[in-house]
Amino acid sequence: MTKKVYFNHDGGVDDLVSLFLLLQMENVQLIGVSTIGADCYLEPSLSASVKIINRFSNEDIQVAPSYERGKNPFPKEWRMHAFFMDALPILNEPVKHVASNVSDKEAFEDIIQTLKRQSEKVTLLFTGPLTDLAKALQKDSSIVQYIEKLVWMGGTFLPKGNVEEPEHDGSAEWNAYWDPEAVKIVFDSDIEIDMVALESTNQVPLTLDVRQRWANERQYTGIDFLGVSYAAVPPLTHFITNSTYFLWDVLTTAYIGNKDLVHSIEKKVDVISYGPSQGKTFECKDGRKINVINHVDNNAFFDYITALAKKVN
Repeated sequence: MTKKVYFNHDGGVDDLVSLFLLLQMENVQLIGVSTIGADCYLEPSLSASVKIINRFSNEDIQVAPSYERGKNPFPKEWRMHAFFMDALPILNEPVKHVASNVSDKEAFEDIIQTLKRQSEKVTLLFTGPLTDLAKALQKDSSIVQYIEKLVWMGGTFLPKGNVEEPEHDGSAEWNAYWDPEAVKIVFDSDIEIDMVALESTNQVPLTLDVRQRWANERQYTGIDFLGVSYAAVPPLTHFITNSTYFLWDVLTTAYIGNKDLVHSIEKKVDVISYGPSQGKTFECKDGRKINVINHVDNNAFFDYITALAKKVN
């Protein structure tokens, strides 16, 4: 059965690879795309998104820009990756069919209008902060009735998150930390949430073996696109830091196409909006119920995304 999916991302390598993979999923109808300048700069993310849609599909999807700003900016070095992706030769070859362009609507407006046009409920896929969804909810709370569920890459219940910034205690995950208040708004809504937390994404590191696997099969256009895209992220093999690369967003996207890749557990949770723990997601007896993805089959995951990429040859 085909599911309708709206995708909001923040323009990192993983986000743009996720867009590429979504376009190859036969069980997904991608009905909308928007991007926010969180882990990216907005303009190259918009441009690369449009190019990916036009290069790897015939879909008529207008990519909506978000002009929202978060509380805690991502490091500049991470945000530069969108420029690299936008400049890839494979995305700049002339294409016969140009259907996708930049939308004249802002992301939150596009979310509201796209949801309301549908005759069936939509799965929201967010691989960046929840800022645009929070704003959409504030502008029109009735959109909840059009949402099947939210699948979000964000948050963690581990003792330590992946934020190492001054004035923060290190307990948060970056997408939650960028705009903690947005997480609170979404958590306080009635939307069903599947949260792909660091517990599972830490199980899919970008290893040298994975890079070599893709190098060995680069005769496939889609595999070459994967390998070259992740060449922007240098391998760090001896330590785990703020810079170590895991396939956070691609795991979240793969879950959309194949839920059997993961295991999950139900938790009652909340989020801290302010102070040195801002962005921390935590369990509490009075919290809202969410479904936390906490385990992934590593081999099945990489087999799945590699098979999707091989469809483009």
